[in-house]
Amino acid sequence: HQSWFDYSLFVRSRQGNFIALLVYVDGVILVGNNLQEIEDTKQFLSQQFKLKDLGKLKYFLGIEVARSKHGITLCQRKYALDILDDAGFLGAKPSRFPVEQNISLTQTEGKLLVDASPYRRLVGRLIYLTITRPDLAYAVHMLSQFMEKPRQPHLEAAHKVLKYIKSAPGQGIFLPSTGSLQLRAFCDADWARCKDTRRSITGYCIQLGQAPISWKTKKQTTVSRSSAEAEYRSMATTCCEITWLKNILKDLKVNHPQPVTLFCDNQAAMYIASNPVFHERT
Repeated sequence: HQSWFDYSLFVRSRQGNFIALLVYVDGVILVGNNLQEIEDTKQFLSQQFKLKDLGKLKYFLGIEVARSKHGITLCQRKYALDILDDAGFLGAKPSRFPVEQNISLTQTEGKLLVDASPYRRLVGRLIYLTITRPDLAYAVHMLSQFMEKPRQPHLEAAHKVLKYIKSAPGQGIFLPSTGSLQLRAFCDADWARCKDTRRSITGYCIQLGQAPISWKTKKQTTVSRSSAEAEYRSMATTCCEITWLKNILKDLKVNHPQPVTLFCDNQAAMYIASNPVFHERT
């Protein structure tokens, strides 16, 4: 059956046997709890399509997969090193931080780059690197706002990110094999962060047990007139992602009847969320 919540996911469950098939263009990941069922599925697919079985999952779309009895590690080390090599930063001095604290980049300050294509190509590759690097999400989001007309300060900030990647190119995420299957979400907002539009920035990270499974940094679509409003919008965006994740877990036959814990650091936003009487503010 095709999932309603992720059209590239197909699942089959019968007599206690579970199979999940994830498709991306011409790449397929097949998982299940019964090896014979997996072999039968591969045999069936090979009769319908021309397939090449690459064995146990080790490398998929630039993502390196390492498995042990403790869990699964995902990283993009080779991809990160390729980015550093193409940019000429393999020998650069490593940085401990991806972005300077309280840095303010705008669309008007600094000299325009003569050729914007290297900047666009670099930021585009960094966006793909955030698949396994939540620590880069905010910095890459900030750089991606200036793809149309990048300036010298934007390029220097991108170089700072490269130096940070140089400090740990194999950094990734770890999905432990033990622990609870309880969803926990953390959200925050940076009020009026964008100096050009005065729009706030939403950031969230969602964990399944101790494993990070979803994260995002994005500029809000409208201008918030207070920090409480910005935080409330951030909570709403995070709740949408939580709802989607709960439906995906249901497709994967993971039972999650308990409520999801959502952490927010703004008292006013939490009061509004728990008390719908505040009509003026909502």
